[in-house]
Amino acid sequence: MNKSDQVKKILFVSLSNIGDVILTTPTLVRLGQKYRNAKIDIIGDARSEILYKYCPLVDKFYQKNKSEGFIGTLKLINKIRSNTYDLAVDLRSDGLLYFIKADKKLYKIKDKNIHSIEKHFLSLKEGLCGLPEPIIWLGKKEKDKAKRILFKTKGPLLVIGLGANSSHKIWSAKYYAQLAYLLKKYFNSIVLIGDKKDDELTLAFKKEYQGDFTNLAGKLDLLTTAAVLKNADLFIGNDSGLGHIASAVKTKTFTIFGPGEPIRYRPWGILSSYLQDKEKNINNIKPKVVFSEIIDRFGFKLY
Repeated sequence: MNKSDQVKKILFVSLSNIGDVILTTPTLVRLGQKYRNAKIDIIGDARSEILYKYCPLVDKFYQKNKSEGFIGTLKLINKIRSNTYDLAVDLRSDGLLYFIKADKKLYKIKDKNIHSIEKHFLSLKEGLCGLPEPIIWLGKKEKDKAKRILFKTKGPLLVIGLGANSSHKIWSAKYYAQLAYLLKKYFNSIVLIGDKKDDELTLAFKKEYQGDFTNLAGKLDLLTTAAVLKNADLFIGNDSGLGHIASAVKTKTFTIFGPGEPIRYRPWGILSSYLQDKEKNINNIKPKVVFSEIIDRFGFKLY
């Protein structure tokens, strides 16, 4: 019997933030490819659970809730210890695997000189040959909803994400408005996406932008947002999960970095590009510079 056929049950410990979870999907996909008959259980956070809704590889999802503290962790351990795994892969490394029953345990590696996708994948001890692309599994429901939402948009579609988790990572909404105006002749429709907490940024964009746009920020769930991005010709945003979502649905993506480490955390793939300020101050970057970088990189034509 092939050794891979002997692996029937796998535990996969994922991460918290949306972007980080997407960067682990190549590792998860590889596990599914290598152990085709195995059932895979996931440990993850409540906010990222939706990313696995349509994933055909997942058997059970165990929610790790930081707000429940030590007691919550004990409850989680007790649930999982009812299982015995052939293989456990821990990309979080917060000690959970010490308490898990598994014949073989693999942990994340520590390497700050490579991209996170590569770092996660190398935890499987296989090298980087055959590294899959990041992926988001979408359902027909979300795809159809996105098409209905975008029904009135015509021609090339530009999607913009104004927000990020940290204010230091947020490029000025005024600059986004100026950039959108410069790109207006290349795109017929502009859509804003993000969280409800981006309302202030949306209002600032509206005040500065000279033209029509559709505001979907705070109005869609994560998978419907991903389906909207799948229909876009270009996504522009800050260092946030939205850029990784755009990359995973194979949409051209441009990320504006201030602080952060794009070598390790930029959206992955040949359709993704970025610009970072040398002093890591995001608002040192001017709209005309971003505009030139986008046109040079992606070669959009006038519509």
